[in-house]
Amino acid sequence: MRWWTSANFIDTPDVYSSWAPGNRGGESETVIGEWLKKSGKRDQVIIATKVGKPMGEGGGGFAAPPATDYIDLYQSHDDDRDTPLEETLAAFDALIKAGKVRAIGASNYQADRLEEALRVSESNGLARYETLQPEYNLYAREGYEAELEGVAQRHGLGVINFFALASGFLTGKYRSKADEGKSQRGDRIVERYLNPRGFRILAALDQVAGKHGTSPAQVSLAWLIARPSITAPIVSATSLPQLDELVSATRLTLDEDDIQALNHASAG
Repeated sequence: MRWWTSANFIDTPDVYSSWAPGNRGGESETVIGEWLKKSGKRDQVIIATKVGKPMGEGGGGFAAPPATDYIDLYQSHDDDRDTPLEETLAAFDALIKAGKVRAIGASNYQADRLEEALRVSESNGLARYETLQPEYNLYAREGYEAELEGVAQRHGLGVINFFALASGFLTGKYRSKADEGKSQRGDRIVERYLNPRGFRILAALDQVAGKHGTSPAQVSLAWLIARPSITAPIVSATSLPQLDELVSATRLTLDEDDIQALNHASAG
């Protein structure tokens, strides 16, 4: 399958991957930038990145060396409560007016602060956050559904949730403590998700996947896509076959019984 016929949105932050030995931050943006220059596909993809987390000295991506004249979506990676919202939004507004950014978004915002940011933009004639990037998946539901979802719907924000597959747990890759060694963070995944609720979710995913002849990962993404407030879930892939599998979720339609089974298994 030619995945680019179905997927054209790339999301990253400036800080990736400053935590790796020898890195300073900006490495992800640099890789994407080099691909953009070599492929000539800049006008065929939507590029989203984020700013706001500490980076190593000298870190940089799209700006060094230049790879694109503009960023489609520039997001606050965190809510910087030490900086007035007016100042943050004015800085974003200036970038939009200069033609360097097309739209801005918020990540990791609480509902009350997102509402406040939207009010500040409106009252000051500044560009507003057009998107929200929260953690949201079949396992992590309450943080988004309780309040953030309502804010997004009232204001018509696009929602592009991260950790759509719960760090790989919702693929069915981790089912026992013996699976810790399947990734560097396997121990943390097993500790967080392998509990009675997690096992209920896996069982429901297996049931629905078996019914449709597909995978738990595809079912997890189809459940997200079916939710009216979700614009597009963000997923990560480490190989082209894996990418093909994930993109195939866009062609999977769950019926009401499927959605109710998943909702029930993942409730509270």
